[in-house]
Amino acid sequence: MVARIFRPAKTAMQSGQGRTKEWLLEHEPEAARQVEPLMGWTSSSDMKSQIRLEFDSKEEAIGYAKRHGIAFRVIEPKPRQPIRKSYADNFKYGRIGKWTH
Repeated sequence: MVARIFRPAKTAMQSGQGRTKEWLLEHEPEAARQVEPLMGWTSSSDMKSQIRLEFDSKEEAIGYAKRHGIAFRVIEPKPRQPIRKSYADNFKYGRIGKWTH
């Protein structure tokens, strides 16, 4: 079983960087999920999929995996590229397209 070590991306529901600074260690699923026939709930027999460990740095996560004999792969985060926007650009002279109703 392989674990992955990564930094999570920010959620689409927030504009801040909360909970994106720590590194996570998660196990990849061993078994596929099944749909329970009576209620239609999704279930899994893989108990390691519930484990999610947080670390302050990538080195701490790698050290933990090596100490406990966990095979792992590191997924490096992509650098964030913010889009520079200005409210005044909505009303500039050379704007393409309509800005009124």
